[in-house]
Amino acid sequence: MISEELYKQALGSFPAGVTIVSAYDDNGLVTGLTASAFTAVSMSPPLVLVCPNYSSDTYPVLTQGKRFAINILASDQAGPAFAFAKKGEAKAKAIQEVAVSKGKTGVPIIQGAVATIECSLWNEYDGGDHAILVGKVEYIHLDQNSVPLVYCRGQMNAWEAPVTA
Repeated sequence: MISEELYKQALGSFPAGVTIVSAYDDNGLVTGLTASAFTAVSMSPPLVLVCPNYSSDTYPVLTQGKRFAINILASDQAGPAFAFAKKGEAKAKAIQEVAVSKGKTGVPIIQGAVATIECSLWNEYDGGDHAILVGKVEYIHLDQNSVPLVYCRGQMNAWEAPVTA
């Protein structure tokens, strides 16, 4: 049997981009979660996936609202990443400090992100203690001048361009 700690350490050794999955709740307030479980699925149609924990307070908002944004964070956005990683009242308060605007499809987008992918919920699958939400890409905002934020071994850092020979 593999221990949960060993499993987390192994997966944490794989550098991943940092995203905030954002949506409006039933009261019109911005909510979301910080996630590194995000990837492309298909080019035609354009599909991406994100994997929220079933116990997340954001999970039902994402599935009931049927629309969300995946914001790929820039290197100077660790603050928003930590804000959306909080829980309950602390999260709601911290989110109020994050610069958010309404995207083309009406979802909340994090200003200053490297890229924001606006999605409609295409399908949902069971993934153990996490849901696998597949979003159909409806609109993309892109800032190719920003440097992405990367998470690896419990730390967030700016992505560094590879050294070439």
